[in-house]
Amino acid sequence: MSEAEHIHMPVLRDEVVRSLDLHDGSVIIDATLGLGGHSEAILEHEPTATVVGIDQDEHALELARARLDRFKDRFRAFHANFFEVSRVAKDAGSETVDGIVADLGVSSLQLDDPDRGFSFRFDAPLDMRMNEASDAQTAADLLETLNEEEIANLIYRYGEERKSRRIARRIVEMRDQGRPVRTTADLANLIERAIGRSPKDKIHPATRTFQALRIAVNDELGMLERFIENSIDVLNTDGRLCVISFHSLEDRIVKQAFQKLSGKCQCPPRIPKCVCGARKRVEVLTRKPIIPIDTEMNENPRSRSAKLRVCRKLSDG
Repeated sequence: MSEAEHIHMPVLRDEVVRSLDLHDGSVIIDATLGLGGHSEAILEHEPTATVVGIDQDEHALELARARLDRFKDRFRAFHANFFEVSRVAKDAGSETVDGIVADLGVSSLQLDDPDRGFSFRFDAPLDMRMNEASDAQTAADLLETLNEEEIANLIYRYGEERKSRRIARRIVEMRDQGRPVRTTADLANLIERAIGRSPKDKIHPATRTFQALRIAVNDELGMLERFIENSIDVLNTDGRLCVISFHSLEDRIVKQAFQKLSGKCQCPPRIPKCVCGARKRVEVLTRKPIIPIDTEMNENPRSRSAKLRVCRKLSDG
């Protein structure tokens, strides 16, 4: 078993394969390749399919290429952000494709890497960049440059943390004392002291703040909206877009984007005329999101919050 196979269990594996409606010669883009679990499932299920993988993590690309090497020229991988799906499709020689899948979760590889700063389980520099080679600000940079109100709003908006102001106040107090938050342990300990921890808490008190910083550092929600729009442009008629989200902010964006693309107006009720530009380009195939069965959640606890939504591109899209 390769390193990638050992540390990666793709979420909703069979459900994704069924939703893609694979056929002879299908061309699929795995827009969040990670360690290649979904790509492997697709290539195994349909022997004539080809997969184009996209990831912005060079280490993940290296492991995925090794894992999927046995599929030869049926698999190709590109270093890019998933919103660049149109450009990657062209670079791969496919103007349009038959299906696109995106798993929005942070990969096990990143979470379990003590040097990446995604998890408070390890003491590491507070980085959180998906693409380590980018010039983007790290999480530590954000906490050193934003003011107290901006930090509080960021944590509340992206982490849905009700005690965000208390956390932000403590971060700025530490900064003003010449002790800026620079490591995961610094931040996790600060949050626990700022808001406390109850034996009844199901998650660590720092969980929502770490989520918020990761989303902000990587502009995940802005990229997601662009990705969905770009994906519909790339799909063939009847092509499927499958998106797996892991928290309410992501799922809300996917749901609303699919609704708008299906022609449902997103304007406030009191506006007399639609100005949102909703146009029927897709059919939404999941009235309610597909979630993992109990067996999968027991075998892979990280899947417990996963939600899969699927849409089909229409002929006039």
